Amino acid sequence: MWKYYALLSAFFAALTAILAKVGVKGISGNVATAVRTVVVLFMAWAIVLLSGQLKEVKELSKTNLLFLIFSGIATGLSWIFYFKALETGNVSKVAPIDKLSVVFVMILSFFFLKESMDIKTIIGGALIAIGAIVLVV
Repeated sequence: MWKYYALLSAFFAALTAILAKVGVKGISGNVATAVRTVVVLFMAWAIVLLSGQLKEVKELSKTNLLFLIFSGIATGLSWIFYFKALETGNVSKVAPIDKLSVVFVMILSFFFLKESMDIKTIIGGALIAIGAIVLVV
């Protein structure tokens, strides 16, 4: 099932890029990020409330909170820089560079999470990196 969720994530990420490029026209990337963040905030809490998962908030450990806060900061910085890039760059160039995050995830997960790195993962990561370079140059 995770593969279907991942494909849906990729589709909506692509849709996000197109919609964001249109939405950022004539305004600062910071304002665009703030508006988008409010929408995501309401959607996320609505899902938690409607799915009956609000009680899980009490079960969060200090470690959960700490790393989710750091993750939120990283997400915010990612979105701010993404919208800054969209302000002046073509979405067809910005999005592939943004997808280098996949390569960074592979590298960081190997070193910090001790996840295995097989030959298919290495080749796939290299192809993603090469593809991003070819599209940008």
